[in-house]
Amino acid sequence: MNLSNIRAPKKASEGKKRVGRGMGSGMGKTSTRGHKGQRSRSGSRMMRGFEGGQMPLHRRMPKRGFTNIFRKEYCIVNLEKLAALGETTITPELLRKTGVVRTKHPIKVLGDGELSAALTIHAHKFSKSAQEKITKAGGKFEVLQ
Repeated sequence: MNLSNIRAPKKASEGKKRVGRGMGSGMGKTSTRGHKGQRSRSGSRMMRGFEGGQMPLHRRMPKRGFTNIFRKEYCIVNLEKLAALGETTITPELLRKTGVVRTKHPIKVLGDGELSAALTIHAHKFSKSAQEKITKAGGKFEVLQ
Protein backbone atom coordinates (compact mmCIF):
# COMPACT_ATOMS: atom_id res chain seq x y z
CA MET A 1 0.00 0.00 0.00
CA ASN A 2 1.20 3.50 -0.83
CA LEU A 3 -0.25 6.99 -1.22
CA SER A 4 -1.34 6.38 -4.80
CA ASN A 5 -3.78 3.58 -3.94
CA ILE A 6 -5.25 4.74 -0.62
CA ARG A 7 -9.01 5.21 -0.81
CA ALA A 8 -11.67 6.28 1.65
CA PRO A 9 -13.70 3.42 3.17
CA LYS A 10 -16.99 2.48 1.52
CA LYS A 11 -19.85 4.92 2.27
CA ALA A 12 -17.41 7.39 3.86
CA SER A 13 -18.43 10.16 1.47
CA GLU A 14 -22.14 9.41 1.59
CA GLY A 15 -24.28 12.26 2.91
CA LYS A 16 -26.57 11.76 5.90
CA LYS A 17 -30.22 10.91 5.31
CA ARG A 18 -32.25 14.13 5.03
CA VAL A 19 -35.85 13.36 5.87
CA GLY A 20 -38.95 15.47 5.27
CA ARG A 21 -37.63 17.16 2.09
CA GLY A 22 -40.52 16.52 -0.29
CA MET A 23 -42.09 13.59 -2.07
CA GLY A 24 -39.34 13.24 -4.67
CA SER A 25 -36.73 12.45 -2.04
CA GLY A 26 -38.50 9.24 -1.08
CA MET A 27 -38.51 10.40 2.52
CA GLY A 28 -41.16 13.11 2.46
CA LYS A 29 -44.62 13.38 4.04
CA THR A 30 -44.27 11.16 7.12
CA SER A 31 -40.45 11.42 7.11
CA THR A 32 -39.94 7.65 7.51
CA ARG A 33 -41.99 7.62 10.74
CA GLY A 34 -45.04 5.81 9.44
CA HIS A 35 -48.60 6.94 10.16
CA LYS A 36 -49.80 8.10 13.59
CA GLY A 37 -48.79 6.36 16.81
CA GLN A 38 -46.54 7.24 19.71
CA ARG A 39 -43.26 7.08 17.81
CA SER A 40 -44.47 9.27 14.95
CA ARG A 41 -44.97 12.33 17.16
CA SER A 42 -42.31 14.95 17.63
CA GLY A 43 -40.85 15.22 21.11
CA SER A 44 -41.86 11.64 21.89
CA ARG A 45 -39.29 9.77 23.92
CA MET A 46 -39.96 6.46 25.60
CA MET A 47 -37.89 5.18 28.48
CA ARG A 48 -34.97 2.90 27.75
CA GLY A 49 -36.16 -0.68 27.40
CA PHE A 50 -39.76 0.31 26.56
CA GLU A 51 -41.54 -2.59 24.88
CA GLY A 52 -44.76 -0.97 23.71
CA GLY A 53 -46.58 -1.41 27.00
CA GLN A 54 -45.52 -5.03 27.49
CA MET A 55 -43.83 -5.57 30.86
CA PRO A 56 -40.17 -4.71 30.15
CA LEU A 57 -37.49 -7.36 30.45
CA HIS A 58 -35.82 -5.72 33.46
CA ARG A 59 -39.13 -5.94 35.34
CA ARG A 60 -39.98 -9.46 34.18
CA MET A 61 -36.73 -10.83 35.60
CA PRO A 62 -36.93 -12.07 39.21
CA LYS A 63 -35.00 -10.24 41.87
CA ARG A 64 -32.10 -12.27 43.24
CA GLY A 65 -29.74 -11.91 46.12
CA PHE A 66 -29.07 -9.26 48.68
CA THR A 67 -26.44 -6.54 49.03
CA ASN A 68 -25.22 -6.01 52.56
CA ILE A 69 -24.53 -2.29 52.95
CA PHE A 70 -22.42 -2.92 56.05
CA ARG A 71 -20.07 -5.39 54.29
CA LYS A 72 -16.41 -4.68 54.95
CA GLU A 73 -13.99 -5.25 52.05
CA TYR A 74 -10.52 -6.53 52.89
CA CYS A 75 -7.40 -6.54 50.76
CA ILE A 76 -5.97 -10.05 50.92
CA VAL A 77 -2.23 -10.72 51.27
CA ASN A 78 -0.64 -14.16 51.53
CA LEU A 79 2.33 -15.02 53.76
CA GLU A 80 4.51 -15.96 50.77
CA LYS A 81 4.25 -12.36 49.47
CA LEU A 82 5.25 -11.01 52.89
CA ALA A 83 8.21 -13.41 53.10
CA ALA A 84 9.39 -12.30 49.65
CA LEU A 85 9.58 -8.64 50.75
CA GLY A 86 12.70 -9.27 52.83
CA GLU A 87 11.59 -6.96 55.66
CA THR A 88 11.35 -7.82 59.38
CA THR A 89 8.54 -5.39 60.27
CA ILE A 90 5.62 -5.25 57.89
CA THR A 91 2.99 -2.50 58.07
CA PRO A 92 0.12 -1.53 55.74
CA GLU A 93 2.09 1.59 54.70
CA LEU A 94 5.04 -0.58 53.62
CA LEU A 95 2.73 -2.89 51.66
CA ARG A 96 1.19 0.08 49.83
CA LYS A 97 4.61 1.62 49.16
CA THR A 98 6.02 -1.62 47.71
CA GLY A 99 2.90 -2.16 45.57
CA VAL A 100 1.76 -5.42 47.20
CA VAL A 101 -1.52 -3.70 48.11
CA ARG A 102 -3.05 -1.08 45.82
CA THR A 103 -6.29 -0.15 47.59
CA LYS A 104 -7.11 1.70 50.81
CA HIS A 105 -9.09 -1.29 52.17
CA PRO A 106 -8.06 -2.86 55.49
CA ILE A 107 -5.58 -5.72 55.11
CA LYS A 108 -6.19 -9.38 55.91
CA VAL A 109 -3.27 -11.82 56.03
CA LEU A 110 -3.91 -15.38 54.87
CA GLY A 111 -1.70 -18.37 55.59
CA ASP A 112 -0.80 -19.38 52.03
CA GLY A 113 2.94 -20.05 51.72
CA GLU A 114 5.75 -20.74 54.17
CA LEU A 115 7.61 -18.46 56.58
CA SER A 116 11.25 -19.12 57.39
CA ALA A 117 12.21 -15.83 59.10
CA ALA A 118 10.60 -14.24 62.15
CA LEU A 119 8.41 -11.33 61.05
CA THR A 120 6.43 -8.72 62.95
CA ILE A 121 3.28 -8.14 60.94
CA HIS A 122 0.78 -5.33 61.52
CA ALA A 123 -2.56 -5.91 59.77
CA HIS A 124 -6.29 -5.55 60.39
CA LYS A 125 -7.12 -9.27 60.33
CA PHE A 126 -5.33 -12.62 60.31
CA SER A 127 -6.57 -16.08 59.40
CA LYS A 128 -5.98 -18.86 61.93
CA SER A 129 -3.46 -20.62 59.69
CA ALA A 130 -1.54 -17.34 59.22
CA GLN A 131 -1.41 -16.80 62.99
CA GLU A 132 -0.09 -20.32 63.54
CA LYS A 133 2.60 -20.03 60.85
CA ILE A 134 3.78 -16.61 62.10
CA THR A 135 4.12 -17.80 65.72
CA LYS A 136 5.73 -21.07 64.59
CA ALA A 137 8.41 -19.08 62.70
CA GLY A 138 9.06 -17.04 65.88
CA GLY A 139 7.37 -13.89 64.66
CA LYS A 140 4.58 -11.70 66.04
CA PHE A 141 1.31 -10.45 64.61
CA GLU A 142 -0.43 -7.29 65.74
CA VAL A 143 -4.07 -6.57 64.95
CA LEU A 144 -4.77 -2.96 63.94
CA GLN A 145 -8.12 -1.22 64.43
